Amino acid sequence: MINRELYMNKLLAYKDTEFIKVITGIRRCGKSSLLKLLMEKIQEDNKKANVIYMNFESFAFDDILNYKDMYQTIKEQIDLKEKNYILLDEVQRVEEWEKCVNALMVDFNSDIYITGSNAYLLSSELSTFLSGRYIEIKMLPLSFKEFLDFSPFEVGTSLEEKFDNYIKFGGMPGIITLKNDENLYENAIKGIYNTVFMKDVMERNKLVDATILEKILKFLMSNIGSLISSKKIADFLTSQGTKITHNTVLNYLEMLENAYIVYKAPRYDIKGKELLKTLEKYYIIDTGIRNIMLGFRNSDLGHVIENVVYFELLRRGYEITIGKTDTLEVDFVATNAKDRKYYQVTYSLLDETVKAREFMSLKNISDNYEKTIITMDKLYSNTSEDGIKVKYLIDFLLEG
Repeated sequence: MINRELYMNKLLAYKDTEFIKVITGIRRCGKSSLLKLLMEKIQEDNKKANVIYMNFESFAFDDILNYKDMYQTIKEQIDLKEKNYILLDEVQRVEEWEKCVNALMVDFNSDIYITGSNAYLLSSELSTFLSGRYIEIKMLPLSFKEFLDFSPFEVGTSLEEKFDNYIKFGGMPGIITLKNDENLYENAIKGIYNTVFMKDVMERNKLVDATILEKILKFLMSNIGSLISSKKIADFLTSQGTKITHNTVLNYLEMLENAYIVYKAPRYDIKGKELLKTLEKYYIIDTGIRNIMLGFRNSDLGHVIENVVYFELLRRGYEITIGKTDTLEVDFVATNAKDRKYYQVTYSLLDETVKAREFMSLKNISDNYEKTIITMDKLYSNTSEDGIKVKYLIDFLLEG
């Protein structure tokens, strides 16, 4: 297993604190491997540490049906003389698991780490139950920088060729080594998709219509980087013979978000300094899944690289919104506790009309925060104009 330092460092920063560490993310993005690496690290640092690891998708724990069973099983393994490191993988499979976790924190000298593949893990009800006592670590598929470590290439393969592989195959860490056998890779990606669809959407939402849900997901996949509303989706599906209300669409969109397969970026009025209630953009967690579902499309690479930049900014700890200033749009407003940055993403700046439009959107912002255009054009790499930086996408992805 290859260590993913970004996430491991976050876990270690909160090790031996009173906080419950909650690792969330789509299935097969590496949460289980991260827990196993953490277990090795704990045992390496402290030979006496009592590490309890349970994966609730394993048949070994199939008889643990509720929080009482879970508590009793863990209690039998507790060491009253040493620190207990309790690692619970896919814990949402156990009914009312949070009651067990809370009791373990109260009753024993415990440091607890849990993972889950559905946002219901941290529903408002649970957040209230564990209020102020957990830290969420949001795990994503591989960044391009990580992809280079995980995916071996022949000597002499250019960075551009490696990036083409990245956007074609995506970054699900467990299966990218299969990319040299596309049949195996395709079957593995479809397996991940079907598992997410069935376990994290269908099982959780008993009344959902699977055919309609998949149509909505494919619509989102076809329109990444485009402004979308529930009404727009409902109108499209109705025109295709599937009658549906925009409220039902909203419910289905929430299901897909909760399974971490799509992420939503709301619009933000930069001058008015407020979130807007209409129109947003959706991004797909993994370009490999998108390509298997829709087929690889060279025609929309501009939107694909926008998808890549969106998730890279999330990895760097930013909250992302779509900027609006007068009639112009800024692709990303990236904000954290200390800073704000503005980004435009475009495949090419060679067309003067496109170049003027991309620069104008950023020039129209009157504050002094950093403004950057990200492009696949090497010609403009590391240049600037009127204080606006231009970066080559691959250079941007390899920063830091």
